[in-house]
Amino acid sequence: MEVFNENNFVNEVEKSPVPVVVDFFATWCGPCKMVAPILEELSREFDGKVRFGKVDIDESPGLASKFKIRGVPTMLMFKDGQPVENLVGAQPKARIDELVKKML
Repeated sequence: MEVFNENNFVNEVEKSPVPVVVDFFATWCGPCKMVAPILEELSREFDGKVRFGKVDIDESPGLASKFKIRGVPTMLMFKDGQPVENLVGAQPKARIDELVKKML
């Protein structure tokens, strides 16, 4: 999974030609650690169609503020540079998969 931050977010996410799933997480967050392997698996399944990446809210507080991230994990789905869906909290693979497919 790619790592996004305040330096590369515009080019990597907002200007991406394919949809992007961004996992806003924190290293101290237990539920974030549960979601990470699910997102890794989905990133392989959707390879070439959807990009997956993560933003550490402690390292990129400006992005967390810009997108009004109130809790982690929060996944935002971007299409054409705009957030179109979001999921807050640890979610099962089927739920994330459903929203990713909806973006395609």
